[in-house]
Amino acid sequence: MKTVRLTMAQALVRYLTRQRTEIDGRELSLFAGVFAIFGHGNVTCLGEALNEAGEALPTWRGQNEQSMALAAVGFAKARRRRQIMVAASSIGPGATNMITAAGVAHANRLPVLILSGDTFANRIPDPVLQQVEHFGNPTTTVNDAFRAVSRYWDRITRPEQIIESLPQAVATMLDPADCGPAFIGLSQDAQAEAFDYPEIFFAPRTHIVRQPRPDLRELSAAADLLRSAGKPLIVAGGGVHYALATTALADFAAAHDVPVVETIAGRAALAHDHPMNAGPLGVIGSASANALAAEADVVLAVGTRLQDFTTGSWTVFRNPEMRLIALNAARYDAAKHRAQPLVGDALVGLRELGAALGDWRAPADWAATAAAEYAAWNDIVDQATGPTNAALPAYAHVVGAINRKAADKDLVLTAAGGLPGELAKNWKAKAPGTFDCEFGFSCMGYEIAGGWGARMARPDDDVIVFVGDGSYLMMNSDIYSSVLTGHKLIVVVCDNGGFAVIDRLQNFKGSASFNNLLDDCRAETDVRVDFARHAESMGAIAETVAGIGELEQAFDRAKAADRTYVIVIRTHPAEWTPGDAWWDVGVPEVSERESVRAARTEHDIGKRHQRIGV
Repeated sequence: MKTVRLTMAQALVRYLTRQRTEIDGRELSLFAGVFAIFGHGNVTCLGEALNEAGEALPTWRGQNEQSMALAAVGFAKARRRRQIMVAASSIGPGATNMITAAGVAHANRLPVLILSGDTFANRIPDPVLQQVEHFGNPTTTVNDAFRAVSRYWDRITRPEQIIESLPQAVATMLDPADCGPAFIGLSQDAQAEAFDYPEIFFAPRTHIVRQPRPDLRELSAAADLLRSAGKPLIVAGGGVHYALATTALADFAAAHDVPVVETIAGRAALAHDHPMNAGPLGVIGSASANALAAEADVVLAVGTRLQDFTTGSWTVFRNPEMRLIALNAARYDAAKHRAQPLVGDALVGLRELGAALGDWRAPADWAATAAAEYAAWNDIVDQATGPTNAALPAYAHVVGAINRKAADKDLVLTAAGGLPGELAKNWKAKAPGTFDCEFGFSCMGYEIAGGWGARMARPDDDVIVFVGDGSYLMMNSDIYSSVLTGHKLIVVVCDNGGFAVIDRLQNFKGSASFNNLLDDCRAETDVRVDFARHAESMGAIAETVAGIGELEQAFDRAKAADRTYVIVIRTHPAEWTPGDAWWDVGVPEVSERESVRAARTEHDIGKRHQRIGV
C-alpha cells in the first residue's frame, strides 16, 4: 500500500480538496472554501496547510467567528446543500463564538464543517491559554459545547483518526435526512504530528446527494388518503428547495388542482403568480393560507419540520377530521403528529405520488375557494405595500418598493425581528428560489453575514439584505468583508428605533413597553447611530433616505454601484401588516396588571384550538 507522510493538518486539507460535487451538470469542489480566523490553536498547523492549498481550497479572512460561520450557512442554503464552506477558528472564545452559527445550521438542517483548535491531547502544557478546566473531567473543553448543536461531533487526538472521521462528517452533511453541521475539534499537538497516510485516502471522489424513494406501501397509503380528500392542501417547506423540487411541486399542484401554501423556509417554492399558490402559512403568514388550513381535511406536508410559526403552535388546522401526510427525507419529521409517513426525497416523492394519483383532481370548488382567498389576501398586500408619502413609512412600504424594483432573480434575505413577517407576507416572489429568511433559529446577525455567503454562492445575482437597526448593531462587520472580497450586497437598513417587534409582542400580551425600544430603555443620553456613516467607514457606499420616493431612487443607484451599497431609512415602529394566526408564548397566570390578566384570558381561549398529538 502506497503511503504519503503528512501532518494531520496537511492530510485534512488535502482530503477536503479532493472531494467533489455535481451542480447543474458541472463538477465542482465539494468544499468551496474556508472562512478562518487564526489564533494560536490553529495558525501554525492548519493555517500553514491552508496556505499551501492555495486556490484548491481558498481561505477567506473573517471578522468575527460567529459571522463567518453564518456566512457559511448562507452559502450552503444558496447552494441548496450541494456545496459546503468550512469555518475554522482557534480555541476558546474563537470556538464558542461559532456555537450560535452551529445552532442556526442545525435548526435549518444545513451543512457546515466547523473546525476548531483544541487543547493538547498529551495534556503536558495544561492549562493552556484559553483552556477552561473541569476539575472532575480533564477531557472536557469548550468544544464539548458543540455537541448540542452538531449532527456529527468528533475530537481528533491522533493523526490517523481523520481517516475514519472525515468521511463520516462528509456523509452526514450530505445526507438529506441527517443533514446539519459537522464539528471536529483538532488537538494542537495532533495537528502537528505526522502519519503515513494511505494514498487512496486522497483519491478524488464525486459525491451525489441521495434521493431516497418512498416505500411502495407508504406511497399507496398516501395516495389513497389524498384521493379521499375534499379539501386537500399542500404545505411546501424548505425541503422542496433542497431537493430541487420546485418545478415538480408546481407541476404536481397544477395536475391535481391542489392549493399550495408555503412555510417560511419554503417561501418562493412557487412564483407569486402561480395559479395554485395560496400564500404563506402561519403566524407570519397570510389570511388566505390560514383560512384554507382551517378547512383542509387532508394536508400533504412536503419537506417541512412543521415549526410552530408554520402551524400557529398547532392551531391553524381547525378541521377535527384533518389527516396529515408527511413527505420528508427524514423519518423523524415524517412521523410527527400521527402523520401518514412518506419517507423519501421531495422530488422523487412528488413524482411518484403524482403517478399513483393518476388523473385524480381535487374538487373544482375547493381550488376556486383557494383562488378567491388568495386574491383577497393580495388586495391586502397591495394596500399595505403601495406607494406612500408618509414621513415614517411602515416596513411593508419599504418591502413593496424594493419588490417592485427588484429583478426576477434577485435574492432577498433577512432573519430576525419584524422583517421576517413583513417579507414573508408581502414579498411577491418573481421566480422560485429567490427568498431566504432564516427563521429556524431566528438569529439576529445572520442577515449581512448570510448575505455575504449567499453572494459567494450566487455571483451573478444581486443579494438584497433587509436588516433592522437592532440586528445591524448586533453584527455588521461583514459589510467590510463584502467590500474587501468584492462580493457586492445591497443592504437596506430599516431603523425603527429599537427592537420594535418584541415591543409589539410585549404590548400584545398586556405588558408595558420596557427595554426594547430605545425610548423605553435605561439610558442617560439619547444617542442615535448614523448607520450610513458607519457603513461608509467600512468601505461601502451608503446613504440615508427619507420616504419611499427617495428609497426607490437610491435602490437604482445601488443596482448600478460597483460595490456594497447600504441604504438607511427610518421606519414606523408600530405599523404592521395584519396577521391572524395564534402563537403560543408564555403569558403570566398571575399579574397585578389588568392588561396582562386580560391577555392571559385571550391566550387560554386560543389554546383551546391546539391539536395535541393528533
